Order: sequence, then C-alpha cells, then structure tokens
Amino acid sequence: MPLFGWVFPRADSESGLHCPSELAFTVESIEDDLTRTHDTSEPRLLVLFAHPALEKSRVNRRLAVSAQGVPGVTLHDLYEAYPEGHILAEREQQLLVDHDVIVFHFPLFWYSTPALLKEWQDIVLEHGWAYGSEGDALRGKTALFAISTGGSEAAYQADGYNRHTIQEFLAPLRQTCRLCGIDCLPPFVVHGTHAMPPRTIERHAADYRRVLEAVRDGRIDVEDAAVARLSRLNEDLDQLLPRAEGGDKGGESHAR
Repeated sequence: MPLFGWVFPRADSESGLHCPSELAFTVESIEDDLTRTHDTSEPRLLVLFAHPALEKSRVNRRLAVSAQGVPGVTLHDLYEAYPEGHILAEREQQLLVDHDVIVFHFPLFWYSTPALLKEWQDIVLEHGWAYGSEGDALRGKTALFAISTGGSEAAYQADGYNRHTIQEFLAPLRQTCRLCGIDCLPPFVVHGTHAMPPRTIERHAADYRRVLEAVRDGRIDVEDAAVARLSRLNEDLDQLLPRAEGGDKGGESHAR
C-alpha cells in the first residue's frame, strides 16, 4: 500500500459520479514531488489530511486539492495510507522530521479529530522521541490546524449552540503540541459547510492556498503578536497578509 497519494476513483455519493480527475494523482507523481529538490531557505509543510469519508466531501476535498498544488507542501492522506488503521510510527516520524510546519487538516468530528488522527497521535508521538526529558525531535516546529465545521461560526461561541469556541475545542491538540515543543498558529477554519455554495467553497480553497503559501514564505509568523491575537487565520486575509508583506492596504457531517 503506497504511503502517499490518493487511489481513485471513489464513488461520489453526492453526484453518483466518480471523483473529479483533479484528484486522481498517481503515486509516482506524488513521490516524484517528494524527491524534488526544495529551496532549503523555505520551510516545508506537511499536511496531515484525515477525512474518513472523502467520497462524500465537497469542502475538504476541494481544500485538499488546493493544498496539493502548493510548491513545498506534502499532502499526506492518512485514511488512504492506512486503510486498515495500522500506522507505521517510524515512517510517520521521519515525515515529521523532514518538514518544518505540520498542518493538521480535518473536519471536526464530535468536537474532536477523526479517529485515525487520534490514533496517529497515540502511535507516533512517542515518549522519548516527541516529548519527555530526551524527546525533542519536534522542538521548534510550527503547527497549523485547518478544520471545517458543519455549523456556523455563531454556533461556536460561548453563548452559541455548542457553548464553546473553536479555540477551546482545540485546547487538547494545542497542549499536545506545546508538550512536544511545537508552536501553534491560530487555526484556519471553514464554518457552515452543510449548505455551502460552490462559489464560497472556491473562495475558501483560494484562501487556504494563500495561507499555506504565506506560512511557507514566512509572511505569517507564529511569534507575531498581531497573528497570535486572531481567533482564526482567515478572519481577514486582506488585512493580515498585506500588513505582513509591508503593503499599503492596511496595517460538518461527512459532507464537510
């Protein structure tokens, strides 16, 4: 079973058709991308993509395609790599070592991660390697959580339907990163995916690519106080990125 790539076609339950050809990456093409020489002055990004029902997804499938097209980004589909759930710790650890930024990309399931991503944490982040007195393999890396929710942003407030904010639901993951010496950026969050029209999906896909490119290029800095104050990175990208660039514009259900 290949470690990287997407094996398609998977039936698309929404349309009755097969997934679009833009997702039909060959294993060879992705492995070629991984072996291609990258500019060592730019951080390499590892997108750990976890969606247990990708064939039903509209939003995350489109976001994943957008991420895969960014130079310097490795898209790693956990459910494709490990269909039986038997995660290879050493292989995953080497992937983490080889990248500077770790992007945890998943739909919010029961206010947490899909099951395989939780299993990944349990298996890969070993004591003595990721944390503990001698566990410093990940120290100094950066993490970004890219997540989607079926509910609206208003539902994820203290006075909303879910009683807590996204940042509060992410607290266990953020603390896991801190324990491993990983610095966390504010999350990239797409709310309201249940009835999202295609044009809005495309806008979020473009924003996701923009964020990944900016993180890769150092235009979004985890140590920037203005960035740290954001509840999510994509609150106002037109404000955030021109400011970082020195510009003059200013300072889900399985269908997710």
